[in-house]
Amino acid sequence: MALELWSQLAGRADCSLNDDQLSKLSAYLDLLFAANQRMNLTRLTDRAAAETGHIADALTVLAFLPAGPHRLADVGAGGGVPGIPLAIARPDSSVVLIEATQKKAAFLSEAAGELGLANVQVIAQRAEEVAAGRMRESFDVVVARAVGELVWLAEWCVPLVKVGGSVLAMKGPRVADEIPAAAHALRLLGAGQPTIHPADLPGDRHHVIVQIPKIHPTHSRYPRHPTTAKGKPLD
Repeated sequence: MALELWSQLAGRADCSLNDDQLSKLSAYLDLLFAANQRMNLTRLTDRAAAETGHIADALTVLAFLPAGPHRLADVGAGGGVPGIPLAIARPDSSVVLIEATQKKAAFLSEAAGELGLANVQVIAQRAEEVAAGRMRESFDVVVARAVGELVWLAEWCVPLVKVGGSVLAMKGPRVADEIPAAAHALRLLGAGQPTIHPADLPGDRHHVIVQIPKIHPTHSRYPRHPTTAKGKPLD
């Protein structure tokens, strides 16, 4: 049943999953559950729930990715969703998993190696640090899931995106309140008006994907260093 759902979601994006890709998606869950015994990577410990809540949820992003080869960053990658499933489903993508927690970053590296994902790179740094370096404004797409409110996500993600690219924030129903609160920050960072897309995940009416276009370069003062931000979002 899960394999059928995964293939169906990929098909929406004119993407087909072969047997090897389906096997790797399943194997990724095996690795995630095994590592979850040692550290907190997921609250979904039921396999059927994870097949939908992790893998299928990640695959809803496929419809919003560029058609050809592209660079994608997953900010606050955690246990690897959505970055690892997207890397499996789109081997033509170059995926960078940004995760500041060292133990989680180590798991991501191990999982990518076990799954043979040559298109995955793991960076054990904060997004603010990455955006201040050579990867600034180098990604076609930056994705984030369950990382924080949009006003914070904007400052962490938008500076990583090249002009013409977009941020894809996987959010819940409260995002309708988050967008107005983030409007000023988005303008400061060079982003355009967000568009809310239903994720259309079977059995879940609440998940949405917020697509934020990058229309101007981000000023060099952003993102602020965490010690400068001091818990105060750009508002």
